[in-house]
Amino acid sequence: MYARAAAATAAALVGTAALVLPTTSAQAAQTGGGTVVVAHRGASGYAPENTLAAVDKAASLGFDWVENDVQRTKDGVLVVIHDTDLKRTTDVEQVFPKRAPWNVRDFTAAEIAKLDAGSWKSAKYAGARVPTLQQYLRRVDANGQKLLMEIKAPELYPGIEADIVRVLGKEKWLDRGHVRNRLIVQSFSADSIRAVHQRRPDVKTGFLGTPPVSQLHSYASFADQINPSNTTISAAYVAAVQAFDGPHGRPLEVQTWTVNDAATARRVARYGVDGIITNYPDVVEKALGRS
Repeated sequence: MYARAAAATAAALVGTAALVLPTTSAQAAQTGGGTVVVAHRGASGYAPENTLAAVDKAASLGFDWVENDVQRTKDGVLVVIHDTDLKRTTDVEQVFPKRAPWNVRDFTAAEIAKLDAGSWKSAKYAGARVPTLQQYLRRVDANGQKLLMEIKAPELYPGIEADIVRVLGKEKWLDRGHVRNRLIVQSFSADSIRAVHQRRPDVKTGFLGTPPVSQLHSYASFADQINPSNTTISAAYVAAVQAFDGPHGRPLEVQTWTVNDAATARRVARYGVDGIITNYPDVVEKALGRS
């Protein structure tokens, strides 16, 4: 591992002028041939994010992998929502006008279940709800899909990692098939991902961010993926990450976010990323020459 990592570190210090050279569509298609496309918060470009409708939309477009965000309610139920407050994607200000600042953690699951989480996107999604993690897992499973799960703001929810593992186990997402092929847990918090790895070392994990190459060895002890913003990476950085072996003895992977246009999709594919996270999976798929 260390020989490969040292070589990649040296490469990261070399100029990357060649990376800006144009590429043909055929080359781009070849480069992105093995790149996984992940529907960000479901197919959120078309359906309200993190809802079951967004999961179904990704399925209807033909995409297996969906990404979501998990938080915890006041009464300890895990729910799927991105923002730490309910304002942007629900009608909480109308339903509970006196409950500012409308934080997820200040509402019970029953209260959140009353909210409309679809109308903000489109009238045709009126009445869509904020799903519980249990409901979400069941829909993903029913669709035969795979899940990249983000633990959102874990500092607000002490012990949420244990809660997530418990629900995953209850819904049979910790059996061999799911763990090996259909589940990744990620977070911007290294401590949170480390906690998941310590509790269930068989579960594949990802760190959201772009840690310096000099620190990658420490992340490789508990993370299988380094998942950075597309604005922060280069071919040299991707190669440096992939030169390290993760906790399961396989090279670290890179899934980059959030890529919503063809030009950016082709650029990061040329860098050699393992996955592209996008609100518009069909746009990325077409950019990679696969549709």
